[in-house]
Amino acid sequence: MTVRRQALDQVEPGAVLDKADRENFPVAPFFMPPAMRTGLMAVYGFARLVDDAGDGDLGDPAATAATLGLPPVDPPADAAAETAFRLALLDGLEADLDRVFETVLGSAGAQAPRHPLLAALVPVVDAHGLTPEPFRALIQANRVDQVTTRYADFDALMGYCELSANPVGLLVLQLAGLATPERIRRSDAICSALQVVEHLQDVAEDRANGRIYLPAEDLARFGVAETDLDAAHAGPALRALVDHEARRARDLLDQGAPLVGTVGGRLRLLLAGFAAGGYAALDAIAAVDNDVLAGAPKPRKSRLLREVAATLVRGR
Repeated sequence: MTVRRQALDQVEPGAVLDKADRENFPVAPFFMPPAMRTGLMAVYGFARLVDDAGDGDLGDPAATAATLGLPPVDPPADAAAETAFRLALLDGLEADLDRVFETVLGSAGAQAPRHPLLAALVPVVDAHGLTPEPFRALIQANRVDQVTTRYADFDALMGYCELSANPVGLLVLQLAGLATPERIRRSDAICSALQVVEHLQDVAEDRANGRIYLPAEDLARFGVAETDLDAAHAGPALRALVDHEARRARDLLDQGAPLVGTVGGRLRLLLAGFAAGGYAALDAIAAVDNDVLAGAPKPRKSRLLREVAATLVRGR
């Protein structure tokens, strides 16, 4: 067997796609038409793969590198080498993304994508006319993560969300053929809110990985030191800060919720599920009195279903 064939045998797309069940929102629920579900899972698979490459969460990063045709590398010996390796993986994924669009366009000398999750994008991009820019933005967000570990203020964090979260909403709208400027604006609000909510849930995990997504300006305003994030439980100042950021996220969700009323059918229920996941997660954070250090607060499914109903009402 060739090195690439061996690598392909070790790369398990299912391990990436299985993470869909852990998200705050339904990724590709059963009630969507088969073609839409296929498209949603292909987009999710790409986004999850890119995030795992950027976060160092790939099951077998060496096999992924070999699959992408990257030169063999020794295991990273230090943080600088690890960063360089992750950036190389992201470059390899972008090169494979180029193969996706070259294949769809029938470009001369086009090669098929090398990674199975990128190969799965080809029929989806072709059928729905997806554009490369949102995919590239997701890769760029993970490049940013390699060199940026702090954000000065909320505007800077929103700039990051434009790369890390908003492109997913745009791709969903493109899959549905409904990507109008007004819908994109409201989708951006929902996606940015979901990203902020995820950051609030993962304060302790992000801190352990050397990253802080709570804006530095707000840390100072509420009198929270970075070392306060190392505690087993959040103190009063940090809880107040989390409540502040949660209110910002809820305001963004409220701005985006009318998107639900601009579409019909099963897509309306899907978009309500996205927004409801954010509302339910915020309720879960509030339920633990904003103590995000004791564990990542997750909403119960019963709460999520209630929020779906409420979001459908908000979106009218």
